[in-house]
Amino acid sequence: MSGFDPDGPLPDIPETNAGKSGRQRAIDLAHREGLSVRQLAQRLGGYGGLSFVGTPATIADAMEEWLLTEGSDGFNIMFPFLPAGLDAFVDRVVPELQRRGLFRTEYEGTTLRDHLGLRRPENRFFATTA
Repeated sequence: MSGFDPDGPLPDIPETNAGKSGRQRAIDLAHREGLSVRQLAQRLGGYGGLSFVGTPATIADAMEEWLLTEGSDGFNIMFPFLPAGLDAFVDRVVPELQRRGLFRTEYEGTTLRDHLGLRRPENRFFATTA
């Protein structure tokens, strides 16, 4: 990218096997809106996905709306800096989600299988004693 004119149009970008759909979305956005390389970088930053920004309540509002209207089985949370960004989310947003009944307050067990309510299958190599 260092060879690109930051204030010029987005030049042809060679295709690779990595991130094809994200690459194409960025190219389409730049062409559709006539963005320069700099404008595209400012628009996308380091991440091209959906962003929720605001107070703990407004972030919880956006997550709740997405969950209830669009359907979601979870969120990948990315922070602008660590560890303070993570701490702020855990200390402020998670309690708001818990208050709304959207985030667990305790776990069902110690494994993912326990949390999902799945029984442990028989192990043909080891006899289980219960």
